[in-house]
Amino acid sequence: MYESEKRNLLRCSEYLVHILRPSYVKGFMTTYLQPEVAERILSEESKSVTSAAQVFLDQVCLLDELGWYQALLDALDAEDYKGLCEALKKWDFQILESTKIHRVLLERIEPSFTKMIKPRDLLLHLGDCLRKREYEEIQAIENQKGPIAAAERLTDCLKRSDKQNWFKLLKSALLSCDLTDALQLLEPDTESSVSEMETGDEEEGETMTTISFQYTEQFDDDDGMLMSGNHLTPSETPPTSATGANSGVGEVQKGGGGEKSRGGEKKMREYQRELAEPVFQGKNTVICAPTGCGKTVVALAICEHHLKVKGKGAKVVFMATKVDVFNQQYKLFQDHFQEKDPDIRINGLCGNQGDQLSMKVVMENNDIIVLTPQILVNAVAGGEITSLSCFSLLILDECHNTTGKHPYNIIMTSYLDAKLSKEQSGQHLPQIVGLTASVGIGSFKNQSEAENNICQLCASLDSRIISTIHTNTDELQSYVHTPEKEFFLVEKRHTDPFIRIIRDIMAKIEGLAKTVYNIESLSAIENRDYGSQKYEQWIVDVQKKCRVLQLKDQEEESRVCRALYNYTEHLRKYNDALIINEDARTKDALDYLSVFIQQVKNAGHDETEQRLTAYFDGQQGVLRGLSSGGQKENPKLDMLQYILEEQYRQNDETKSVLFVRTRALADALKSWIEESDSLKFLKPGVLIGRGHKSSQLTGTRMTLNSKKGVLDSFKSFDNQSKILIATSVADEGIDIPQCNLVLMYEYVGNVVKMVQVRGRGRAQGSKCILVSDKKDRIDKEKHNMEKEKIVEKAIRKLQDTPTEMLRKMEVFQRGDKVCRDMVKMVPERRLTEGSYQLLCSKCKKHSCYTDDIRVLQDSHHIVLDPTLFSRARTEPHPKPKGFMGLVKTKKLFCHCGLDWGIVASYLSIQNLPVLKIESFVVKNCVTEQQRYYRKWRDVTFSMKTFELTDIADSWNPLLEDQ
Repeated sequence: MYESEKRNLLRCSEYLVHILRPSYVKGFMTTYLQPEVAERILSEESKSVTSAAQVFLDQVCLLDELGWYQALLDALDAEDYKGLCEALKKWDFQILESTKIHRVLLERIEPSFTKMIKPRDLLLHLGDCLRKREYEEIQAIENQKGPIAAAERLTDCLKRSDKQNWFKLLKSALLSCDLTDALQLLEPDTESSVSEMETGDEEEGETMTTISFQYTEQFDDDDGMLMSGNHLTPSETPPTSATGANSGVGEVQKGGGGEKSRGGEKKMREYQRELAEPVFQGKNTVICAPTGCGKTVVALAICEHHLKVKGKGAKVVFMATKVDVFNQQYKLFQDHFQEKDPDIRINGLCGNQGDQLSMKVVMENNDIIVLTPQILVNAVAGGEITSLSCFSLLILDECHNTTGKHPYNIIMTSYLDAKLSKEQSGQHLPQIVGLTASVGIGSFKNQSEAENNICQLCASLDSRIISTIHTNTDELQSYVHTPEKEFFLVEKRHTDPFIRIIRDIMAKIEGLAKTVYNIESLSAIENRDYGSQKYEQWIVDVQKKCRVLQLKDQEEESRVCRALYNYTEHLRKYNDALIINEDARTKDALDYLSVFIQQVKNAGHDETEQRLTAYFDGQQGVLRGLSSGGQKENPKLDMLQYILEEQYRQNDETKSVLFVRTRALADALKSWIEESDSLKFLKPGVLIGRGHKSSQLTGTRMTLNSKKGVLDSFKSFDNQSKILIATSVADEGIDIPQCNLVLMYEYVGNVVKMVQVRGRGRAQGSKCILVSDKKDRIDKEKHNMEKEKIVEKAIRKLQDTPTEMLRKMEVFQRGDKVCRDMVKMVPERRLTEGSYQLLCSKCKKHSCYTDDIRVLQDSHHIVLDPTLFSRARTEPHPKPKGFMGLVKTKKLFCHCGLDWGIVASYLSIQNLPVLKIESFVVKNCVTEQQRYYRKWRDVTFSMKTFELTDIADSWNPLLEDQ
């Protein structure tokens, strides 16, 4: 069977072995190859990808299982080997053959080529050449090993590309990044090269659309949500568990969880015992159960049982991903065990508490430690915790986050390295328990791919059991109510005079910018419409190129860069206003712009900015007239108003949560509701994140106390607030038992987000409604609902075939270990010696030299040049507080207005300027080459460590707030 396919595969083996990277089709290998064979292939890949691909091909040609060939094609297609897959389907390799000459050329020049390119810059232009996984791997290698190692990996990926146009796109990228020396190696005939670039511009523009720039609220990783108590519990008390676990477990918890008992306790329900059963048996387990069923009650029961069984040898860590959730869970643990057993010692660490308390001391003197995971990552990295074996149980809340660079994954990588390492095989590693509402992570098209994704998550958590509710489903359904899902497709807002005026202003600003410099030459992004995410991407790209723009005349360079920065910042705000206008009122968009223009006027207002603000001032009267009436309201707001009026007409006790994508939109909808005669009785509260950038409309960001105040008002029974407007900060953690209407206003994500958002509704008969004017957005949410069903089937299949699940997990674990070892084998990058100058990235004025920078605690970068203050101005810090040994006292700004960092005190030393590298361009004092870095860890030059002896006795620079 399949003899002809096998013969053809062997005939075309040259193409397959020089293109395929076997680890990218691990799912196929785990399904069709023996585990030891798959491991041998992955091991061989660490030495030679081509050799591993040859072994893979040889083994594939021995297969006789029905459907293996189609499965191979499906695996290749899923991993974006489109060219190879198409060639194998048609047995036509002419397209791949046509690119062979380019691969040979690249291989010939590789030693010189890798030293000339800048991988970080090129990646932005090579989206169509690279798979997402390759893109992420190259970024990781550059962060860990430096640009040369990343350049070598990028070159290898290009040589193995099956994309027909990869060579053209590479040359276009080199041209866009001004890497002319590298371009010359590829194409000595410069004129021919440029001509060829011009023919590829359209494709390059498409390439840029694959890059995801994240600016909305939903990506604030450090934001969380306090959870409410649920006092709505039935009166019956379930019987004692046969497992021997203590039945008196409880909390004021997510979803109310357990039966009410004394003080901080609640009794476990039967379905909660069912979830905990595998853990009681000592097995590593992922507990997957609906939002609101009381998974934290299960965690408390697990802790109790573990402490009883392990006795003095028990050491438990419970981790919550967000500070807000940590605070709530820490209190729950304290209340519960204070009532249950006051002798159990509990402590908690989060945020900068890790700087004030020793993790080692906390661990040695407590039985249960509640943490945010980064605390544990830092403790292991800093050597305070030498091994995870000093703990007996790790509980990971929201464990679906165990991917990529998340702290959970860093912790579990350390765990798995210890498990798979022969030297540490004698260690007793802790039991692992994960809690989540959904394991539907990653992208998948069918049940088989979903199973592989789940196996990958379980492999990362080293958990062989997925615990779900099977026996006690009736009891679960009596407590947990799934909201009814509805969709409202609304007509789009038509073009109006406001939009035309804003677009006209933007066109004038672009024209002004072009008189200063040819901005079109700074970015290859085309077809950028005003009021779109693509236009935002263009602005980001232009600003990035402006930072390292070099002209012969330094003063002219400073003038040009500062002007372009101002132009693009104004364009960004007008683009934001158009986006707000699309989802809210014209008045809200105008208010957003008015706040920005006033901020500009208050902050210096140079000649360029005066001209820019004049454009707005000249149209403000007309715009204000348009915003106050005379044009049709937004159709989406009309629909939202109709839904709310009907809901509250039918039930005036309704509690609603309205999810939106950005802070600005949350503020806009709050104003709209408060100013609407029929809706102002709702008294809306706003729940947004604590991100680093303030809301443009409110000028503030939410603290933990302000969040608690909003939630308390919403949860109160005296109807202080009937609706909560929230960004993604409320996806995880918030629990409002009496909430019976969840509104998603243009708010759609992946399967996990869908499950979490839907779970915000608690009351029986609740609804979850999506309002959108985009059919594809509604279709995506419906597709998420279908994918949720696929995930449920995949879980059942894995539970029914534990041996197969374990086999896949082991292959994933060993394959990931091979990849980690490969990265470690790449030589550490060497930091260069030499003198560098830091220039303000906005105005290009001199700030300081790297010779004067000292590094404190491997984190803070302090300038020991008191003359820096003559080139900067300071303002009192709005929230002075200590962190990592420093006390923030002031904010530090360039005279052009750009935020440079802070002024802090350390020990008894006052007025130390601490810089953030993202505000500067680094100039080599010898070559005069300029580079931009987003993080201090990315810099390629060395800096001295801070010593107290570096501070002169006379250090006391005079600061004058300006």
